[in-house]
Amino acid sequence: MEYIYKVSDLNVKVKRYLEGNYEFKNMIVEGELSGITYYKSGHLYFQLKDENSQVKCAAFSYQRRGIPNDLQEGEKVRIFADVGFYENRGDFQLLVKGIEKQDGLGKLYAELEKLKKRMAEEGYFSLEHKRALQKYPKAIGVVTAITGAAVHDIIKTIRKRDPRITIYIYSAKVQGLGAEQEIVAGIETLNQIPEIDFIIAGRGGGSIEDLWAFNKEEVAMAFYHSQKPIISAVGHEVDILLSDFTADVRAATPTQAVELSVPELSYYEKEIQFRYDRIQFMEKQYFLKKQQEFQKRMQHYILQHFPKNIENYKRELLYREEQVQKSMEAFLERKRQKYHLSLETLIHLNPMKLLQKGYAVLRQGNRRLRSLEEVSLHEEIEIQVVDGKIIAEVKEKQYANAME
Repeated sequence: MEYIYKVSDLNVKVKRYLEGNYEFKNMIVEGELSGITYYKSGHLYFQLKDENSQVKCAAFSYQRRGIPNDLQEGEKVRIFADVGFYENRGDFQLLVKGIEKQDGLGKLYAELEKLKKRMAEEGYFSLEHKRALQKYPKAIGVVTAITGAAVHDIIKTIRKRDPRITIYIYSAKVQGLGAEQEIVAGIETLNQIPEIDFIIAGRGGGSIEDLWAFNKEEVAMAFYHSQKPIISAVGHEVDILLSDFTADVRAATPTQAVELSVPELSYYEKEIQFRYDRIQFMEKQYFLKKQQEFQKRMQHYILQHFPKNIENYKRELLYREEQVQKSMEAFLERKRQKYHLSLETLIHLNPMKLLQKGYAVLRQGNRRLRSLEEVSLHEEIEIQVVDGKIIAEVKEKQYANAME
């Protein structure tokens, strides 16, 4: 079964195809102007035609895109645009980004888009390279024209929000011949001042031609390579300035750059008051918690009976001290008795005791004689008695059996 489209479904499908096709992006189309209509809303509508065909064109907020407001019927132009499709009416149209009249702006747009594409592919627009601004700055560097309105707006806004901040201004041309070189030099110079927290570089509004210095590759790269965080603050709303993509922060105007980066003194006061109140609250909660813990512990049985427990422990300690003393005394008494017993045994075994009873010890040299077989007749022996020794000669040996 064939699918039957609703008109709205078909238009959505066509819109997705046309506006999602890369071939229909960033196109340069040449032709003559026809049916030019400027609206108070800031939009511009016209047809672009040649000898055979025509196409509807729309430039939304044309003034902010720097499109001339004096276009004439039949004037030959080149437009820089994307293909668009207005699904509610089924209108095919070109969404215009720029118009080249006599100044070659269309060609510049085409070159700019190529440059943007290359830089994006090389990662210069990546969010991972963006740095945060100092939350509470003490010194700010500014690169802009010293005679322009932008510098006065920046100074006035900073002084209003926080007059304590030091401002370093590098006066640079921001349009015309040599503007890009001066902008780059300003960024590099302010990067050499240690106390500067971040840099604001930009200018007030103007035509796209006036703003074009901030579309230069060298300026965009100076923003990218800035050692200090940097804000691109050019008075415009279009999304094609390269400095917006390579800066750490983008502001629509110089005044907005200050508003984004400099807190008002009242903010400091609120922040300090908030932290003070929080510390007070935390301190109060801490002491309340400790008080509750203390009361809980005071209600504990051990603490309630602490004096009584101390007295019991004291009694137990005295009792154990007495037990230890008694044990030591009993131990010493046992050791004393054992000592006396051993002493008596030693005294009893003392050979002198035997000698005092009339016994004698026979020796021959250093050898003690215990048997008749150990001595021969006529040999000399010593007889040890209690008060000395006797030197004798063996005259006769009588064996115990013979004596019986």
